[in-house]
Amino acid sequence: MKKPRFSGCLPALVTPLRDGELDEGAFRRLVERQIEGGVHGLVPAGTTGESASLTDSEHRRIIEIAVETAAGRVPVIAGATSSATARSIELGQSAKAAGADALLVAAPPYNKPSQEGLYRHFAAVAEAVSLPVIVYNVPSRTGVDIASATVARLAELSNIAGIKDATGELARVSIMRRDCPDGFALLSGDDPSAVGYIAQGGHGVISVTSNVAPKQTAKLIDACLEGDFEAAARQQAKLIRLHQAMFLDASPAPAKFALAQLDLIDQEVRLPLAPCAEAVRPAILQAMREAGVL
Repeated sequence: MKKPRFSGCLPALVTPLRDGELDEGAFRRLVERQIEGGVHGLVPAGTTGESASLTDSEHRRIIEIAVETAAGRVPVIAGATSSATARSIELGQSAKAAGADALLVAAPPYNKPSQEGLYRHFAAVAEAVSLPVIVYNVPSRTGVDIASATVARLAELSNIAGIKDATGELARVSIMRRDCPDGFALLSGDDPSAVGYIAQGGHGVISVTSNVAPKQTAKLIDACLEGDFEAAARQQAKLIRLHQAMFLDASPAPAKFALAQLDLIDQEVRLPLAPCAEAVRPAILQAMREAGVL
């Protein structure tokens, strides 16, 4: 089978903020830490990067820094999601100008388009921006599910390179593997179920957990892709509490809290998000200890 261009452990990067402004130095250090940890790509300016509340200049700068810091060592898959197709195209064109290797585009939030509307949305972005597009299915945030049949239809388009599947429904990967062409990247968007996803033919994960534990998460995904599921099960046991802890409060507040404990960034988030709740912080710290991060 043809190996997809994008696979492995791909961190959905947080966007460090300090006093309301982008902390460029901290972001560079986060990117370097991920690459040193063995990840296989970077995903800046996505949902975990608070893309919905970034300005246009911040959005582009985040991608520029990721590209500059990666310096070709790993690919950069830039977020380009909007409720308006024209705006997704603008974000995609900006990401291309910044040097990104691909785009991550979620279903348009709030609009709840039909399956035909979803197909036309992604097709329009793929046609207008000459970069590979990873379709992002996350119904819990967008309010609409991209049906597997629609994914298969999109997979026939030359610029649609894969899917980030954050449904947590493991049967989908087998269906999409059956119906999509070789080389179409099947990427889990759900850390807790990524092992099962890859076991059924998936190619990797776009990960929140990797923000906090890049070395450990990359090791887990490497074991899965090598077919060593005994080693993967052992590594998953160390990480499962951290996977869950990343969503004990509105993401990415838990990830930012965890990174602040490692003195890597300030835990600041931008409204309407609030800092990680005090009540869940002990559980996050315990999860970090179990993962070998603290």
